[in-house]
Amino acid sequence: MKKVGHLKNSQLMALVAVAEEGSFSGAALKLGLAQSTVSHAIATLESDLGVVLLLRGRSGAVLTPLGVQICQQAKAVLSMLADIQQTAQQAKGLLKGRVRVATVRTVATHVLPSVIARFQQQHPSLSVEIAEYDRYSEVEEALHGGHADVGFTLLPTASGFQSWELFRDDFVALLPPGEDTGPMTWEQLLSYARVANKRSIHHNTLVEEHLAQFGYDLPIDYAVREDSTLMGLVTKGLGAAVLSRLEAEPIPENVRVKSLPEPLERVVGVAILESAVLPRAVFAFLDVVLAVPLLK
Repeated sequence: MKKVGHLKNSQLMALVAVAEEGSFSGAALKLGLAQSTVSHAIATLESDLGVVLLLRGRSGAVLTPLGVQICQQAKAVLSMLADIQQTAQQAKGLLKGRVRVATVRTVATHVLPSVIARFQQQHPSLSVEIAEYDRYSEVEEALHGGHADVGFTLLPTASGFQSWELFRDDFVALLPPGEDTGPMTWEQLLSYARVANKRSIHHNTLVEEHLAQFGYDLPIDYAVREDSTLMGLVTKGLGAAVLSRLEAEPIPENVRVKSLPEPLERVVGVAILESAVLPRAVFAFLDVVLAVPLLK
């Protein structure tokens, strides 16, 4: 019995090309090879298999009945080899790379460390670049401008983004030290001067619109840039602040934290630009973001 040699990709490719083009010259042109190279590949394939695969004639070359069957199998083998190569290429794409993340301070402080720790544990060769912004609108601008791949922002986003909800964060009132008198009323909150971070424009607007629904107005008396300054004013009894709970952390022990008489919350999510062509590292990062418990 004739021993079949090792089949080569080039032989299978030549067979498929001749079958599709109907001639050795056409196959050679398609593959970018000399016609003699194609002829040699087919001849060695037939010799290795011990069967005739093609009938040659003046009008070209046609498959024998057995050649038709083997050509179909050759196409399947070449397709599987292409899948193997694609899988390897995708894996190599995660061997190196960088994910550019746009966020605000609260998320960078309380959410990103656990995400990045898990991400680098799973993909140690990938890096994360963090850009911090004062406002969530600036995060979306960074995505639109191509300065970031992934952004942590408030939902719903503006149009043009694909987003996923991560968690909901309720707003609380931070009151100066004093005797706890039970649930807070709107009148109690309004009895204090209001302290607010002037960089948190969206949050301040949310609070003002929320109070307006119940007929109350709480103008800002102290507008500061740093949360530490805000907390210092509250601690010294100079005013009260309304912040999202995550934004308020860490809260000094002597500052009283009160739920609002009527609840208000914000929805924090992660977003990418819908039209962006992103590397696989970005989607690996998103997989981790959506799998890690962010708030306990």
